[in-house]
Amino acid sequence: MNKAILVTGGAGFIGANFVEYFLEENKDILLVNLDKLTYAGDLANLKEAEGNPNYKFVQGDICDRELVNKLFKEYDFRGVIHFAAESHVDNSISGPEAFIKTNVVGTFNLLDAARNYWMDAPNQYKEEYKDCRFHHISTDEVYGTLGAEGLFTEETPYAPNSPYSASKASSDMVVRSYFHTYGMNVVTTNCSNNYGPKQHQEKLIPTIIKKAVSGENIPIYGKGDNVRDWLYVLDHCKGIDLVYKNGRAGETYNIGGRNERNNLYIANKICDLLDTMHPRKEGRYNELITFVKDRPGHDLRYAIDASKIENELGWKADENFETGIVKTIDWYLQKLTK
Repeated sequence: MNKAILVTGGAGFIGANFVEYFLEENKDILLVNLDKLTYAGDLANLKEAEGNPNYKFVQGDICDRELVNKLFKEYDFRGVIHFAAESHVDNSISGPEAFIKTNVVGTFNLLDAARNYWMDAPNQYKEEYKDCRFHHISTDEVYGTLGAEGLFTEETPYAPNSPYSASKASSDMVVRSYFHTYGMNVVTTNCSNNYGPKQHQEKLIPTIIKKAVSGENIPIYGKGDNVRDWLYVLDHCKGIDLVYKNGRAGETYNIGGRNERNNLYIANKICDLLDTMHPRKEGRYNELITFVKDRPGHDLRYAIDASKIENELGWKADENFETGIVKTIDWYLQKLTK
């Protein structure tokens, strides 16, 4: 049997894109996808993987330690790439408990199961598992917020401002502790805002596209001046693959697209493109833009300095925002209008 890796949360947005990319690039590795299939997970995201002999899907919860241990024994995992997380900030404000359970306790369960399976004692791997690695996927939101200038680097102090970002910061710290305490081979990547195919409609860009095509008001928080660094999801997947294979143990790598745009620009850009790609019967799409009350604790600006992954591993984003957003809109139009 091919050596196996465990991917968690592979039915979600980034995870599903990664599963498709990884299976195409790695023909000799069995990928086992563990996903609880919450509202954000969709097996339709994985139709390209169906029937692939190197792919197995397991429905289950990363908080279920018995299940996680069983899967390690059954598939003899030689690596873990951990996407599974509750990830919507608004939902974390109204219901933070699920974020603590999944993002903190779930991450601990996976780490500890891997440590017990791969290692005899602190700082000592069993011989056949000496190359095993745990890759934790995180977010730039752990760093808090930026002013008008500056960039997040791997050395930026953590300052999370929402229950979501606090839960991710906590999970990052647990991963870090397993390297420094046990000598476990871990890496962490913190990414900027992803966009692209298969994203859940609750997120900003799919919401704008769906509301526009439906002729509904497009809600924008506050004045629309919150800035994010936008990263096309396939570029992120390529970066994850590089770090998993070539990153230095115990290190963190920030992955960002160097595409800072504020929310109002995003809305207007999508509307302008839709005017050409899918014209309204009457008027222009940007007439639908509506400003709504801002989210509590809404961070003003995120922006990532991706120099470390670029210089050490040779990663570079292939898409800028203007090329990636066209591909994204085209994918959603095919889904929404067929």
